[in-house]
This record gives sequence, C-alpha cells and structure tokens, in this order.
Amino acid sequence: MESRLLSRASTITGLPQLRPQLSREKVSVSFASAKPIGAVAEGGNLIWGRQLRPALLLESSPVSKREILKPVFAAASSGGDSAGEAKVGFLEKYPALVTGFFFFMWYFLNVIFNILNKKIYNYFPYPYFVSVIHLFVGVVYCLISWAVGLPKRAPIDSNLLKLLIPVAVCHALGHVTSNVSFAAVAVSFTHTIKALEPFFNAAASQFILGQSIPITLWLSLAPVVIGVSMASLTELSFNWVGFISAMISNISFTYRSIYSKKAMTDMDSTNVYAYISIIALFVCIPPAIIFEGPQLLKHGFNDAIAKVGMTKFISDLFWVGMFYHLYNQLATNTLERVAPLTHAVGNVLKRVFVIGFSILVFGNKISTQTGIGTAIAIAGVACYSFIKARMEEEKRTDMDTVQMSMLIFPSLLSSSAFPQPSSSRVRNY
Repeated sequence: MESRLLSRASTITGLPQLRPQLSREKVSVSFASAKPIGAVAEGGNLIWGRQLRPALLLESSPVSKREILKPVFAAASSGGDSAGEAKVGFLEKYPALVTGFFFFMWYFLNVIFNILNKKIYNYFPYPYFVSVIHLFVGVVYCLISWAVGLPKRAPIDSNLLKLLIPVAVCHALGHVTSNVSFAAVAVSFTHTIKALEPFFNAAASQFILGQSIPITLWLSLAPVVIGVSMASLTELSFNWVGFISAMISNISFTYRSIYSKKAMTDMDSTNVYAYISIIALFVCIPPAIIFEGPQLLKHGFNDAIAKVGMTKFISDLFWVGMFYHLYNQLATNTLERVAPLTHAVGNVLKRVFVIGFSILVFGNKISTQTGIGTAIAIAGVACYSFIKARMEEEKRTDMDTVQMSMLIFPSLLSSSAFPQPSSSRVRNY
C-alpha cells in the first residue's frame, strides 16, 4: 500500500499546472507539521516520510532522488534512525524472534500459573484470599518497578481515575469469580466455559453498544455454544458453583472490555495495567474479609501450614501472584507487537495449551463427549477470532488509507485546481 501511495505521490510532478499553486513556503510548512520520522524512533508504525512528495524536495535541493529516498527506506527497515546509518541492534534486526519469545513466555507463564494455582486450591481452598494475593504481589511488583524507573510512573489525574475505576471493578469481579470456578471444578472445564466469552462480547456489542454484528460472526459462535453445552453435560467435575462463577467471569470481562473502550488513553499499557491492579486490589479485599476472613483465622492458615509447611505455603502464594501478573502483562505487550489476527489465534492456542497441560498434570479424567465438546468449542472460538480480527484489520486499513491520503494531498484537497462538482454531477453519481 505504501509503495502505491509513493508512486502516486511521485506522479504529481507530471502535472505542471499544479506546481504554481504550491509555493515553497507551503511545502516547508506541510513537512514541518507532519513530523515525518519521529514516530518511528518512539515505537510508532507509520513512517510518514514514505508518503511525502519527494519531487517537491528535488525542486529546492540538488540532492538526487535516490539519495533522498534511501535514508527513508532505511528508517523503515531499521525501525528508528532517520538517517538510516545507525547500527541496528539485535531486537530490531530479528523482530520475529523477539515476538516469538513473547508468545513463548506468555504461554509458559500462563500454563505455570494455572497449574500452580490449582495445586494451591487442592490444599488451601480459599479463592477470595488467593485472588487478593494475586493482585497484591502484582501491585508490589509495580511499585518496585516504578521506584527504579522501569518503567517510569505515568501521572494520573482525577478524570482518568474515574474512567479506570469501572474497568478495575469489572477486572476484580471477573478475576475473583474465575478463581472461585478454578477452586470448584477442573481447570480444563473452567477454560472450556470461559471459551464462551466471545459470545458475551458479541451480545454486548449488539444489544448494549448498538453495534451491528455480521451474521458470519454469529454463525461462528454457534459451535462455541454447542461445544460448551456438550462438555458441560458430561463433565465429571461439574458443579453449579464452578459453572455459574465461570459464566459471571465471562460477563464481567465483557463489561471490562466495554468500559476499556470508553477509557482509551495515551498512557502506555504497563502503567494502565498497574493502576487497574491497584484499584482492583482495594475492590477485592472487602469480599475476602467478609466471606473467608473468619474461616482463615480459625483453621484455614493452620490447615495449609500443617499440610505443606510455612515455607512452601508462602512461596507458592508469592510465585502464583508473580506468574499471574507477568502473564497478563506479557499478553498486553504481545498484543502491541502483533496484528489483532495473530493475537487472536495466539489466544486460542493458549487456551488449548492450558487445557491440555492441566489434563496431563492433574490426570483429570474426561469423557469422550466432554473431549469432543471442548474441541468443538475451541474450533468455534478460532473461527470467531479469525473473522473478527480480519474485519478489524480491514477497518484499520481503510482508516489508514484515508489518513495517508489526507496527509499526501493536504493542499490539493482544498485547492481550486480541482473544480468542485456541480449539483448535476452529484446527482448523476
């Protein structure tokens, strides 16, 4: 697409009648306002210098066209230096390896978290308290990171705080109910139920936000509903507490997604997730005290220590909190590095990995119908994610095309060189 726009921009030089209307002062102003290559050094993915009009530069500079375009293309390939002569580091030279490492660590930490989390519930069945520990360890990690400047803490005002509170509340509710389900049923069954989350997202978009959902998306969700139903009917570890908690988690995360769209901010994802974790921690503490506080003080802590010992008990709680925070942070960072389609496919494969490893580690026995239902549900999620991600990419491409066109032709669009269509022409078209 960029090459087509570049060639289109170059052909403007063949229109002599347009040149007199573009003074050199206007040209210089348009280049200064575009801030061409700076976005690349800051991690952006738009290299505006490739869409500018090189022929206009040739009029005011004896440098050849080849010499002007060379550093611009070098900046596009290296991802930063506007002169194209800086040494390229390992991370910029092998971006695919870095992205692959992000995916690997995301999967690895997620699988380890789910396994360790379930092992804790086998001897310490207090999901509200464990949920608080997850967030508490993550908040301590964020505070230490801010203290050393990795990353630098972004300031927050009252307006942004008001936008993040609903997101954090939904995050806290979804996190707690997920852990209640993990403690009540098999990990594989909880993740099968959570595969229904795209269905709730589509329903919320259609009936709450008023967005039109294509029929193809609804049809792709049919296997998800059928597969989850099949798996639930014959799940050996089924109970209503685990099932209902997983469904509430789906609804909570759906509303979190809705509020997240309203709370769009320029703050980086690491700082945003840190603030959400802090708010969610304060939301989770009261329910933990109310529902599990008396039992923990009476025999909960003593029973856990008697079974595994003080050292293992504390270390398990610490590491499960670290794995929870890191895998969520890596999931966010991975999304920033890849296209929505790639991330959607990766998210589906992650759920497959978690279900498979949990069955192998815990030796959960599943019926044939449960296995088939789980496979159908995962396949449906994959189809839905694929279709939705493609739609988002097409929408993003159309928006980028419009923005690039406005950037390339800022003066021509308002110039009198192009006659305005008459009303008859408008009616004919």
